[in-house]
Amino acid sequence: MDELYQSLLQKLENSGRTYDLEKIKIGYEVAASAHEGQMRESGDIYLTHPVAVAFIIIDLGLDTDSIIAALLHDVVEDTNTELADIEKKFGADVAHLVDGLTKLRRIHFSTREEQQAENIRKMLLAMAKDIRVIIIKLADRLHNMRTLDCRPPQKRLDTSLSTMEVYAPIAHRLGIRTIKEELEDISLRHLDPVAYAEIETALERRKDEREAFLQNIQERINERFVTNSVKVHIEGRVKSIYGIYRKVYLQNRSFEEIYDIYAVRVIVDTVNECYNILGIIHDLMHPIPGRFKDYISTPKPNMYQSLHTTVIGKEGIPFEVQIRTWEMHQTAEYGIAAHWKYKLGLTGKDSLDNKLDWVRQLLEVQNDTKDAEDFMRSFKTDLAPDEVFVFTPKGDVINLPLGSTIIDFAYAIHSAVGNRMTGAKVNGKMEQLSFKIKTGDIIEVITTASLTHGPSRDWIKIVKTSEARNKIRAWFKKERREENIEEGRNELDKEFKRNAITLTSVQYEEFILSIAKRQHFNNIDELFAAIGYGGFALSKIMPRIKEDYNKLYRPIIAPTLESVTKKSSPEGIIVEDLDNCLVKLAQCCNPLPGDNIIGFITRGFGVSVHKMDCTNIIQNKKSDEYDGRWVKVHWADTVDRSFKAGLQITASDRRALLADITTVLASMRVMIHSVNAREVKNGDVSIYITIDADNINHLQSVISRIGRIEGVFSVERGAN
Repeated sequence: MDELYQSLLQKLENSGRTYDLEKIKIGYEVAASAHEGQMRESGDIYLTHPVAVAFIIIDLGLDTDSIIAALLHDVVEDTNTELADIEKKFGADVAHLVDGLTKLRRIHFSTREEQQAENIRKMLLAMAKDIRVIIIKLADRLHNMRTLDCRPPQKRLDTSLSTMEVYAPIAHRLGIRTIKEELEDISLRHLDPVAYAEIETALERRKDEREAFLQNIQERINERFVTNSVKVHIEGRVKSIYGIYRKVYLQNRSFEEIYDIYAVRVIVDTVNECYNILGIIHDLMHPIPGRFKDYISTPKPNMYQSLHTTVIGKEGIPFEVQIRTWEMHQTAEYGIAAHWKYKLGLTGKDSLDNKLDWVRQLLEVQNDTKDAEDFMRSFKTDLAPDEVFVFTPKGDVINLPLGSTIIDFAYAIHSAVGNRMTGAKVNGKMEQLSFKIKTGDIIEVITTASLTHGPSRDWIKIVKTSEARNKIRAWFKKERREENIEEGRNELDKEFKRNAITLTSVQYEEFILSIAKRQHFNNIDELFAAIGYGGFALSKIMPRIKEDYNKLYRPIIAPTLESVTKKSSPEGIIVEDLDNCLVKLAQCCNPLPGDNIIGFITRGFGVSVHKMDCTNIIQNKKSDEYDGRWVKVHWADTVDRSFKAGLQITASDRRALLADITTVLASMRVMIHSVNAREVKNGDVSIYITIDADNINHLQSVISRIGRIEGVFSVERGAN
């Protein structure tokens, strides 16, 4: 531990910055005392982790309080230390940082996704107040990823997936390239080790050739700059493994088609010099048409600024040249950490506050999202690293996630523009509102002056961004309350009818009111309205509604069930009027809890349970030979096991397709029993996967997730 502290002191001294060393020493001692006796799964003492996080924070140039918070970030969560103790010793700033980094483990959540959603909400709230919270959290996740090999295989997959979906995109949005790329590369190594190894081997094989090529290019550029008396710094770089993976495996390109695997950075003092050097580069080598991007005049949302051009030298190898100032270079490497107000002493309504507006907007559009799955989906969409840059007729730049529509664009300008939109022109041509916009498009929205005009409900299914979706819902919530109530009532009644829920008028009012109260609505109309305008997902609570209905009203409405034997089989099946009989699930149709089922008395093997729409049942029920061998069966109220289910997937064949499918299943904690894939006509592939499913709702959720994978045409339930 003494060596650990000495290494921390050495790191602080080598940084060249001034810190309150006495305060940091006390922070180290508190962390050492709190974590005494605790060990990491790697076998190291636990204190090595917070110290490693502090090292990363020092590299990013943060202040004394940030380093102390890094040392103490786990003490409230994992030890008996209270937040009040931290505030007393180190002040409110450090206590706020530690609180923002502490997960909500003491609160009970019904699902893991709900817990993750609430932890991210809390992190965003803390982030909006102090950006240092998320920078320390990213450093924490980075060290955990660096030591991920010591964790169990499933934990490695889960952690890598959440890192790729949540933390790497946040690092990208904050412009912290150094952390983003390392998080992505480590995650890829665990999620798709074969592809990672293939790219790593290819890069290693070309290492000498690459270094010689970059060295030659740098010398040629340097020689020209010396001739022109220009003072520059030149360095070479190779694209990250994940960056190459995205283009090779996800976009089906070859190595030769990726023009920015190699890049040369030219760093100068002023913006004017950037444009002068661009001219020199284009005079020295041949630029590739359509491969020039000016991120200086049009910065990326994460503050990145640079000129990018792709050229071909005499070797015939295309490569990218990035031209920027030293200040731009610092921002490109460290993003928000290079500009934060505590470092520069910025206060009030400064440019940094504007750069963090996306955090506040993200919080605002999530306020009405009660469902954890919807929250996580929209959160990931809004942080999507792939973006498009489009223009208003006046030349203002609007950036949106890749795949956004004209509707998303209209609502990004203003709610009133979206609500009153009647049409739009893209590059002077009228287009459908569902048209997916591309970088460089000039979009003119046509609106009406009518105050009563509003959006269509269908737009909710079309838009890409949660901002647009929530603004549409907000309009219906405010302007169409009576219509929403009627729409919601009809939707609920349809679900009741589909699930055979029958109630008297008195029971209906009582039952719906209990549902509304449990979902935190004041009355039935509020519940109906929320369902009607799309602010509440009815499908998520239907299993609980059916369970409550069976407990409260089923015995009254269906007295014939009183004769049912209450003892279920190990398969969770209750056979009417038969007790202690052998029950097996038919493999021809693999029934799941929630399916309508029927039993068939076999000769010597008990009761075989089939789906009512099973082909064998439909054919044999017509035969007089089997009269008297059909029995009524139903699922027990509680079934504590999973069942095998088959999925038939048809997709466009591409690299990493199977990896994407298995990654989705791993993220949902779904067990895979077997996989069978074969090529079919037109270059497509047919994949049959046998998995474990809890019930038909669970299976439908799996089908929905797989259906969103790139290239997947259809996902259907099948038999083994």
